[in-house]
Amino acid sequence: MKIFSADEILQKLLESKNPYWDSYLAMYSSLWGGVVTDPGLMLVPIDDHMVHRGDAVFEVIKCRYGRIYQFNAHLERLKTSAEAVGIVPALSFAEIKNIVRETVQLSCVQDCVIHIYLSRGPGGFTVNPFESKSSQLYVVVTKWQPLPPRFYEEGVKVVLSHIPVKPSFFARIKSCNYLPNVLMKKEALEVGADFAVALDEKGNLAEGATESIGLVSADGYLKFPQFERILKGITLQRAAFLGQKLKQKGLIKDILFCPIPLKEVYKAKEIFLFGTTVDILPVTLFEGKTVGAGTPGQIFRALKTLFEQDLFSDEVSEPIWQTSGEKRE
Repeated sequence: MKIFSADEILQKLLESKNPYWDSYLAMYSSLWGGVVTDPGLMLVPIDDHMVHRGDAVFEVIKCRYGRIYQFNAHLERLKTSAEAVGIVPALSFAEIKNIVRETVQLSCVQDCVIHIYLSRGPGGFTVNPFESKSSQLYVVVTKWQPLPPRFYEEGVKVVLSHIPVKPSFFARIKSCNYLPNVLMKKEALEVGADFAVALDEKGNLAEGATESIGLVSADGYLKFPQFERILKGITLQRAAFLGQKLKQKGLIKDILFCPIPLKEVYKAKEIFLFGTTVDILPVTLFEGKTVGAGTPGQIFRALKTLFEQDLFSDEVSEPIWQTSGEKRE
């Protein structure tokens, strides 16, 4: 078996081409203290505990029209997740924010997805977290890839997952241990659905693989699952905030965070999925049953419009381009 030299490996990395690399724009690594734009060089050490133990926390943030949406909220959740598992960043969160901004600027696009990973760091292959000498930061910027228009125009198909929900402690941490989430998505696609959602041990609505869920009840309330058993979704929280405008207009009675039993889901007027890259999606088929009239409803359309407007709100959306310049599209 051939033993490769460092030069030979570097040449292979630079010559390698994969179709999915077309969407990889830039990566910052604290190991190197800088950015690479060649996808072949976007690497993480195999002994980083993020790789072999999932021992890391992360966030995914969208940037549209040169504006990073809910930047501070995502960074605050990253901080909360890191504290929960005892990962101490080598950089301040102010420094992390600047690094994210600079990495996006170096990617030269206005529409992208930002992936932030805060890992335990490299060192050893056991479960001992103290093997790692220092945490590491990786920031990856990828192209914005919108969902098919039919998801918004016709709605999506959702099935119930048989994968057990995470225990409360782990459900509330956005860690890189996402095997249950992977299996949920696999489960959905294998039966021809778009998404899968789980129930908690009491049979109440929980969350999807990477999406939060909510509904308009038969009696007109906008309802979301309580956060004790799910990740505290950034987009879901914003939906609850924006939903106050619908309450003021009399389109809904109120907004509630409460247990949502399955029997109530089947009677819902509308069901929605929420997520960073999708904002809000209408669910028109749930576990083989038509939701409402079987088409995207009034509350979905109203919330979607509010999200679109919110993207340009200086309260929650930060412009990344302070001056005009060439951007790679």
